[in-house]
Amino acid sequence: MDNLTKSQKDEMATSFAALALYDGGAEVTSDQISTLLGATGNDEVEAFYPIIFANFLTADKIATLIANPGGSGGGGGSGGGGGGADDEAEAVVEVKEVVEEEEVDMAGGIDMFGGDDAGGGDY
Repeated sequence: MDNLTKSQKDEMATSFAALALYDGGAEVTSDQISTLLGATGNDEVEAFYPIIFANFLTADKIATLIANPGGSGGGGGSGGGGGGADDEAEAVVEVKEVVEEEEVDMAGGIDMFGGDDAGGGDY
């Protein structure tokens, strides 16, 4: 925590307060976040953080973030095998289409000014 900037510490403390409220079944409001921050000794958190986090982190959004961490990433790989005793599960095979780029022969006997390579150009 010593390597974090003040704003990073404020964001982290506010995030933890919002998660604690959600986990305890309390309503996630800016007043509740501020009260919890004060009770945990985080009195120096900038006043706008609880407002922003309360407006963004509704109970539904917190549940979604917990269930799907890292949602902004691209198509990641599939998870590891379950390896359990259930042989009824079907394996899904993902087929990827490989697109090959067409190579263009750039030494086709014409220079960029429309003449031939055999000299005699205007320049």
